[in-house]
Parts: sequence; C-alpha cells; structure tokens
Amino acid sequence: MNPTASPSPEESVSDVLLIGAGIMSATLGVLLKTLDPSLIISGYERLDAVAAESSDAWNNAGTGHSAFCELNYTPERPDGSIDISKADKIAEQFELSKQFWASLVQAGQLPNPDFIHSIPHMSFVWGEANVEYLRKRHAALLHSPLFQGMEFSTDPGQISEWIPLVMDGRDPSQPVAATRMAVGTDVNFGALTRSLSNYLKDQPGVDFHLGHEVEKIKREPDGTWRLKIRNLATDEKVIARARFVFIGAGGGSLPLLEKSGIPEANGFGGFPVSGQWLKCQNPEIIARHEAKVYGKPAVGSPPMSMPHLDTRQINGRKELLFGPYAGFSTKFLKKGSYTDLFRSIELGNIRPLLYAGARNLGLTKYLIGQVLQTPAERTAALREYYPEANPDDWQLEVAGQRVQVIKKDKKQGGVLEFGTEMVTSADGSIAALLGASPGASTAVAIMLDLVQKCFPERAASPEWQGHFRRLVPSFGQKLADNPALAAAVREHSRGVLQLEA
Repeated sequence: MNPTASPSPEESVSDVLLIGAGIMSATLGVLLKTLDPSLIISGYERLDAVAAESSDAWNNAGTGHSAFCELNYTPERPDGSIDISKADKIAEQFELSKQFWASLVQAGQLPNPDFIHSIPHMSFVWGEANVEYLRKRHAALLHSPLFQGMEFSTDPGQISEWIPLVMDGRDPSQPVAATRMAVGTDVNFGALTRSLSNYLKDQPGVDFHLGHEVEKIKREPDGTWRLKIRNLATDEKVIARARFVFIGAGGGSLPLLEKSGIPEANGFGGFPVSGQWLKCQNPEIIARHEAKVYGKPAVGSPPMSMPHLDTRQINGRKELLFGPYAGFSTKFLKKGSYTDLFRSIELGNIRPLLYAGARNLGLTKYLIGQVLQTPAERTAALREYYPEANPDDWQLEVAGQRVQVIKKDKKQGGVLEFGTEMVTSADGSIAALLGASPGASTAVAIMLDLVQKCFPERAASPEWQGHFRRLVPSFGQKLADNPALAAAVREHSRGVLQLEA
C-alpha cells in the first residue's frame, strides 16, 4: 500500500493520513492499525489537543445515542402507526460500537472502560396526544429485540420514583407518560477519543501532529494525495503525501473536501447550528437525578435541539445538564472563523444552498428566536422538565458547533439533512465525513462501512473478515432479526465494559 512516487526530502509519506483528532479519526486509525499493523499512519489536527471540538464531553450534544429515548427517531406515520426502522438501525449501530470497545478492552488496546457508565434512558411527555404517541411507540419498539425490557408508565407515582425532579411540583391533573430503558449508557467521547489516540500514537509507524492545519489537498498523477500543511506554532510549511486520506474534521470537513477537487464533493453545502447548555451548580440537585430524560422537540427545531435533562459522568464527576438551546453562528467549528460559512459557498453548491434555505425558513426563524432568548425564557423551558428549578442553581455554558449537510436533490434542487454523510472518491482514495447526529455513537458502524468501501479487496479477504468478526462478533449479521444474538452480544459487552444493567 506504499505510495509509488519518490518523495522529496521535505515530504513525509504514509499509507493513511487522518485529518482531525476526534472520535472518527481515532476509531478509523485504531481499526486500520488492528487490521494491518504494518500500515504507516499519520495524522494532523489544527488545535493543540485531541478531542477538543465536537468529541469533547462539554461540546457533544448527546452521549450514548442508542434510540432508546430520542423521539425523533420514531416518527408517526400518516396512518397513526409508528415507524421504528431508524431507531432499530441506530440501536444496532450502537451495539456495534459497544462490541468494538469491549474487544479493545479485552485486548488491552483500551486500558479500562471508564469512558462508559450505565444510566437509564427515558422519554417523558405530557398532554393526551403525546401520551398516546408514547404508548404506541413503546408497543411498536417491543417488537424489536433491541428494545426488550423497555418499561412504560402513566402512573405519576412510578414516574416520580424514576425521575423525582421531573415530577416534583408538577400539576397532578396533567396527563404524563414515560418510558425507561435500564440498559442505557452515558459515554464520554472525549475520554474515549483520548484513550484511543494514546494507544494509536504508541504503535510503530504512527505519527500524529497537533497544532497543524491542512491548507491544500491535491491529487498527484500517480493517484496519491499531496497535502500542504502549516505548523501553527512556527508557521513552517509541511508537505505530506498519502495513498488514502480521511477527512474527519467535524465542521471543518466540508471546506477540506471542497479543496480536494473530487467530483463527488460537488453540490455539498453546510448549515451551521450552535448550542448552549444550562449546567447545574447545586450538588444536592445533581445527586437527585439519575437518568437521561428526552422530550419532544419544538415544532421546526432541528433534531440536535431535542430537550433533555441529562445526567453525565465527565472527568470523574457527575454532572447535570439541560438543553441544548439552539442558536446560529456562521462558524463551522467552535474555535473556527465567522467567515467559514461564506468561504464554503462556491459555484457547485450555491443552487442546493438556495433551494434548501428557501424551504427551511421556519428553521432559520426558530434559530434566531433561540439566539434572542432571555434568561427567563430559558428558565421557563427548563421548568417544563423540572418544575421547581431555581435559576440560581444553573449556569449557561456554550456547547459545540454542528454543521448540517445540504446536498443536491434532483426533485427539490437541494435538501437539508440532519444525519451524517460519508463522501468518497470513485477510487476510494479519499473520504470525508459530513454532518452531525447521531455521529459519535455510531462511529464504529460508520468506519466499518468506510473500510469496506475504500479498501474493498482487503476487506473481503478471509484475513480481514476474521478480524472484523473478532472485533465485532455480530459483524455481517442483523441483531434486530436475531433475538438470541442480540441478547448474547449485549450481555458480553455489558460484562467487559463493567456496566450495571
């Protein structure tokens, strides 16, 4: 897999070059190095720390997404039935992630599983229509082995036992309902990314550089990629060349993809969405809540803005967050530039951007309204989930930046999407991950797909197929159709990752 052309003295040469030091690059790097330890891997990150943008726990808008409690993954069809197909897919993808992490822990590639903890995942709604929706959702999900054990209740007493903060002070005449999955988890993707990166950088043939920004990407006549990179501390220019390039730079992926010049990048644009949290400062309140409680998003709001009262373990401490409150910024990264959005506009994507923008004026209005919210309005939103909340107990924190995907559409001209999108060149020599939710939680599934698409011959070989099944025992099988396998792999991951449920 070594590049064929001879490098000049100042060039570094690698088989795989990773751009960005988040969960996606770390996952891909460890996966490829495990599949083939002889690979030469290099990486470049513009910031001076690993996982400092979207993968950081304080920036991440959700942790451990497994579709147990996120209501936007189970839409109601026009006939009143509930579509669980997306929830099934995401739940299965998260199980792949847990299997992969468990395999790395067993092999000593991850020192311990302290990045993941058990925490119940709950949905909570009020109002007769929403209660009926949640009832139907619960009944539909129980048909899938991935949601076995989900509890449903409309009993205020039972719900109060599960989530006392949510029920204390609530109008007793208000119809309420909740579902609960005890096998939910909380994942600190910042801690996980740092552990994966620490393992990767200690392997022979791996070289990772912080404080380096990729400025140009160009395909060479021999099919390799030549990158011009700037050391931000010294302003020195570095030239790197690689056979395969992965752009996993979060909100910074779109501009770098555009610089590659591959035709597959044509027509993609980005719509940035920012966020804020209310962070609880009262230890007594934090101690009384033990769940991730998700509600229904406001009409017209993006999926990443689903309100949730969220228990997390961050850097060894239990934390309680509420939000996120959405907002709008023209930055593509939290530590980016206000010119990011404008510099991403080019001839190939201006038409999809205009069409998607025209059809999403309601979203724009919603985001502007969120930006203009007063402290009293934010407290009012919190009190819908915690009626007795005291604003003095909460502090506003800036969350991460997300860039939603806009792409060409033959019928509509351009569409705004809220998932993730992998863009690869026809020859599989370069790939970029665009978009946001569910993102980190499905990183393993995304990277397994990428490896099979970009390294098809090796991925199909008996050697790599064996590695896939060792790393992810259910590889190539569908858990949603196999209750016994789903229960077995979930139980194995639970034991290795030291989860309670």
